Amino acid sequence: MSHNYDAQRRETFETFAEAGRGEVLPKTAVVDYLFFLEETDANWDALEKALRAKGFKTRRKRDGESLVASIGPIPVTPDSIWTQERVATEIALKYDFYPDGWDLSTQG
Repeated sequence: MSHNYDAQRRETFETFAEAGRGEVLPKTAVVDYLFFLEETDANWDALEKALRAKGFKTRRKRDGESLVASIGPIPVTPDSIWTQERVATEIALKYDFYPDGWDLSTQG
């Protein structure tokens, strides 16, 4: 089954619209993209290496099933967020990880 990038993009734009209601968003920020492990034998090291080659910083979550790929600061616009999300998702899918949303980083 192929990944539905159109649906993912729609969700990103909807999330962005919701995030902007009632709060002022910064002009730029580090953005965290979350990916979850689909296959237990997925190659974490290769995924992290590929993401780092595209400018992302990575960290594994303590749950042992998720990885955060951070980039930025980038402009806080739906287009900028989606552009980087698409890049990270294309890489993650090659290594049996699947997207699970994004957030503005609290890590700085």
